[in-house]
Amino acid sequence: LLEKRQTSEISNFLERYPDHLVLNTLFSALCNPLDRVRWNAVVCFGTIVPRLAEEKIEEARVIMRRFLWSLNDESGGIGWGAPESLAEVMCHCGQLRREYLHMLISYMCEDGEEFFQDGNYLELPMLQRGLLWGIGRLCQCHRDEMIEQNIVENVAAYLSSTDSTVSGLAIWALGLLQAKTTAQRIAPFLDEDKGIQIYRNNFLQDVELGFLAEEALQAMS
Repeated sequence: LLEKRQTSEISNFLERYPDHLVLNTLFSALCNPLDRVRWNAVVCFGTIVPRLAEEKIEEARVIMRRFLWSLNDESGGIGWGAPESLAEVMCHCGQLRREYLHMLISYMCEDGEEFFQDGNYLELPMLQRGLLWGIGRLCQCHRDEMIEQNIVENVAAYLSSTDSTVSGLAIWALGLLQAKTTAQRIAPFLDEDKGIQIYRNNFLQDVELGFLAEEALQAMS
């Protein structure tokens, strides 16, 4: 079912089943080798968990904490799909966004020298991809709120990544933030023809870094 192209068709089908059965299946799907299956699972989390939160907020919080735990070194897992799913849920649920957005942002931060500056920096580029996609997705849905988080420099730090997808997602997010202070750092990517894949507007798109840079700079102008 999760291989289907239309996420609305998937969501309508899943409404026939109890949430706990659906959610367990979706967690498994986050590790599926097929990109379409993984992204459809992320989108479905963004439909089901906010709906669950309307009536059973504590059960929705359990799901959010399960995502967070999967990103913890002590969990024994890797957390594939967790940042993306956290973000997609928060795009559609204000209550959970207010409670958990700071945690998603913390995955871009390293520990500081002062008290209460505890970061949860994700070192694996594959997880950084998911994190930056999540930040970009939230910027798509709630740009003003994300601007208030003062995350521009956190995101801009990924422009120097050796992983092209990470740097490309950073460019995308900075464009959505209309972060003019980063324009000079993005400009060198204009001539970059390296291609990456980004899931946006319900499709997995092949785009060149140069295109993303041009798109971001236009948004900043």
